[in-house]
Amino acid sequence: MRLAVQTEPFDLGAESVAFAAGAAGAGAVVTFTGIVRDNGGTLSAMEIEHYPGMTERAIAAIMEEARSRWALVDALVIHRHGRLAGGEMIMMVATAAPHRADAFAAAEFLMDYLKSRAPFWKKELGPEGATWVAAKDEDEAALRRW
Repeated sequence: MRLAVQTEPFDLGAESVAFAAGAAGAGAVVTFTGIVRDNGGTLSAMEIEHYPGMTERAIAAIMEEARSRWALVDALVIHRHGRLAGGEMIMMVATAAPHRADAFAAAEFLMDYLKSRAPFWKKELGPEGATWVAAKDEDEAALRRW
């Protein structure tokens, strides 16, 4: 399992290829990439804050939970912080398992957790100023099913 919380952009293709190449025994690899949305074309940037150490521990714990629930061969989470523009990649989740059902379920579980519970704080910057991104009911509902 690998976890990276970083400011630097990541190369989705290179990360995906390296992850799949290292997933010995896997019959399925699932990847997901989150991108900064610019709803309506008014976003200047998104700023993502976190507490170093606390964030990594929290994400590592949920990765271990995913591994205990599903037959995972490997898992990867990359999450960026700092100032990001619309269209930039925020995060990547990859899971590898002997069978696709476990790979898909674990990836979705990790994505739901990252969206709703990972200790990141997001602020959207636009013409009206800065607005903190609030939790959405549908994100909370998605997390409750686990």
